Amino acid sequence: MIGRINHIAIVVPDLAAAAKVYSGTLGATVSESISLPDHGVTTIFVELPNSKIELLHPLGDQSPIANFLKNNPVGGIHHICYEVEDIFAARDHMRAAGARVLGDGEPKTGAHGKPVLFLHPKDFLGTLVELEQA
Repeated sequence: MIGRINHIAIVVPDLAAAAKVYSGTLGATVSESISLPDHGVTTIFVELPNSKIELLHPLGDQSPIANFLKNNPVGGIHHICYEVEDIFAARDHMRAAGARVLGDGEPKTGAHGKPVLFLHPKDFLGTLVELEQA
């Protein structure tokens, strides 16, 4: 059902400082920041040979990750994203298995321009899961 790990998302209090850690200290290639108003975040992707790290920062006070950063002021891992071949088939399979799809259950366009859904962390061992159509 799930494919490869697309990315692991980390909420950070300062995107520029976090990007500098990955580009300078760790020598990784990082993207420019991208604002995603529909998701309430600004993001930077760290390119790895086999996956990506997504650095997230709240975009405005109503951001869904604003409380995460308030409760974890130094940041932390927010979610893991798995690729799926068909987002609608994955959603239907998850629902049939009893998993809760967050929001209205309809995919939104994610940072890569592809449809994404989020699954409730209580159904996945305390981990927020994002599914992205490959």
